[in-house]
Amino acid sequence: MITNATALSAAPAVNDIRDIKPPIEIPNGLAWLWWTLTLLAIAVAAILLWRWWQKRQANVPVIPPVPAHIRAKQKLEEALALIAQPKPFVVAVSDTARTYLEDRFDFHAPERTTEEFLRELAGTKLLQPEQKESLGGFLASCDLVKFAKYEPGENELRALHGSAVKLVEETEPQPEAVAIVDNLKLETENSK
Repeated sequence: MITNATALSAAPAVNDIRDIKPPIEIPNGLAWLWWTLTLLAIAVAAILLWRWWQKRQANVPVIPPVPAHIRAKQKLEEALALIAQPKPFVVAVSDTARTYLEDRFDFHAPERTTEEFLRELAGTKLLQPEQKESLGGFLASCDLVKFAKYEPGENELRALHGSAVKLVEETEPQPEAVAIVDNLKLETENSK
């Protein structure tokens, strides 16, 4: 007796014959040469582009930043245009003084209240004691105008302006100190 399993195994295999494989392509030596030359040309172009970019960056003149005391004096001069309006004038003068102190001494003045700022300033040696006292009076007068709605006369506003200008002039870097710092920077750059 023949079972189904033996009948199936005895049957001829229909899918026994496979297709012929295509011929293997033999790489052409010239094709490899062209690929190599193309990659080499791309690399040379990339290097030349990089060198051109570096020269272009080196030729861009570096504009030195405007010193803090010069910016402060300019802003204080601009604030004089607002002298007929006490509150905007005082805000401009006060903000200029605070920003100057931050830029000049890296002391975070604009974000703090006057009391916080003066308390922290008292613990430093950034200003002379009389400068700290003068600054405290200046900021207190500014706060009266900004927050207590005090309306000072033009003479008082000019006095506040003069206090801010005096603070900037007393604390601006001296030319000898600037020359020493510039020389140190040059020495550091040359040693690299």
